[in-house]
Amino acid sequence: MIRVVLPPHLRRLARVSGKVELEVKGPVTQRSILDALEATYPMLRGTIRDHVTRQRRSFIRFFACGEDWSHESPDAPLPDAVATGKEPFLIVGAMAGG
Repeated sequence: MIRVVLPPHLRRLARVSGKVELEVKGPVTQRSILDALEATYPMLRGTIRDHVTRQRRSFIRFFACGEDWSHESPDAPLPDAVATGKEPFLIVGAMAGG
């Protein structure tokens, strides 16, 4: 099982209180995790990535094993620690302001 940590506003939207556990078929990539997440929680479609282009939204970041994966290929394999469930895949709402 893959563990996913969502930011508070997406947890409220998905009506979950903590980490989400997902079963991912095939290679564990950003795309496969997001596909499984949106299939399980359809209310999240369009919040993390665009409906049409499937590109990451600007103020969303992805982290795995303490590293920023936001600009990596969505089909790049994630670290084994994420694939085995030892480490979570973090979806973070970035903040901006001035």
